[in-house]
Amino acid sequence: MTLENNTHGLKVVGTRPIRPDGVEKVTGRANFGADRALPGMLYAKIKRSPYAHARIIGINVEKALALPGVRAVATSADFPEIRPEEAFVGEGPMNFRDLSRNIMARGKVLYEGHAVAAVAAVSPGIATEALNLIEVEYEVLPYVIDVEEAMAPDAPLLHDDLFTAGVDPKPEKPSNIAKQVTFSKGDPAAGFGEADVIIERRYTTKPVHQAYIEPHACVVSTMPDGQVQIWASSQGQFMIRAYCAKLLDIDMANIRVMPAEIGGGFGGKTLIYLEPVALVLSRKTGRPVKIVMTREEVFRATGPTSGGVIEVKLGARRDGTIVAAELVLKYQAGAFPGSPVQPGCMCAFAMYDLPNVHITGYTSCRTGRKWQPTARRARRSRHSGSRAAWTNSPARSEWTRWRCARKMRRRKAPRRFMGRPGRTLATSTHWRRERRIRTT
Repeated sequence: MTLENNTHGLKVVGTRPIRPDGVEKVTGRANFGADRALPGMLYAKIKRSPYAHARIIGINVEKALALPGVRAVATSADFPEIRPEEAFVGEGPMNFRDLSRNIMARGKVLYEGHAVAAVAAVSPGIATEALNLIEVEYEVLPYVIDVEEAMAPDAPLLHDDLFTAGVDPKPEKPSNIAKQVTFSKGDPAAGFGEADVIIERRYTTKPVHQAYIEPHACVVSTMPDGQVQIWASSQGQFMIRAYCAKLLDIDMANIRVMPAEIGGGFGGKTLIYLEPVALVLSRKTGRPVKIVMTREEVFRATGPTSGGVIEVKLGARRDGTIVAAELVLKYQAGAFPGSPVQPGCMCAFAMYDLPNVHITGYTSCRTGRKWQPTARRARRSRHSGSRAAWTNSPARSEWTRWRCARKMRRRKAPRRFMGRPGRTLATSTHWRRERRIRTT
């Protein structure tokens, strides 16, 4: 039955409705985050750290303030000190102390590109010139960017007060491992004992930025009565309002956020980077403030999807029944705790009814930008769970190919396949990599 013959009584299905935003976009009249302009508006720029890990000894802004055209300078001293706490706001549980320190470094910089100060001036050129006049004294510290190196006992610590959650008893020493999760079912050791074939593989993935076309941008205007108006490119205006209210101790009722047209986000605009900074500068000057990231700043200062290491072990009988599985997930969280390792553990083998399973997941801090989801609509499935599921696909496919080859060749099955560590690539060739197979 064709669609035309099955649309009786339907008003929309089978038609070609005009998109409500189509005309404005194709004619160029749609306003994106950087298009907003207000009378008396100032332009702000952010000074960023050149070091991956360093202690901030001092910041001198006097020369920048003395430059003609500069109206205000903001540092972490202009942000309230927030105690660590979590609340379900926006895309998920959020530690507001970490969020505040990601927006403006306090005490230490934790990645190259970490914001340390901001300047508001009458033109973008003057603001950029003023950034060069801000003097920041650093004590450079050792850094680590690999997830397994960050998990090592002797790795440079990013946070002296971070103790691994999910471990009983609580560790006595701080660590870069923010969280450990474990899921078990049955007896994996017995299951592997029953297996005719055991396949073990190790895969690595790297952080990948969402690479949306439109950089982050916002305009913030603060009125004398404390009312705040924000225009921003974002995937959630209510999230912006809630975060700004919490970070700057403002009544949420006094903040109004107007979402601009968005030039791509893919999960990368479910967090805030600029809005609180622009709000602080607007309060200090009494004038609207605009901040627009450059493409370089987007890659240096906003969150990519987390990279990681995935180790999988599958045991199966000759008839194709998988009898045991083990999985270890090591996810990078970036400079602050929080990665999708728990959903990854939950989704990895969710499509199989396996009798014996053991899964361990680690989320580890390392010098780098804070993790961000890769896709808003399917962030849990695509980014977290399916990353582990995709990773298992090569091992499962290899087992299937072995079964087919065995039926054709009628040869004795090898007991174990051992693959050397490989790097996985999600391309059209789907997990192409070199590997060596050794039969024992």
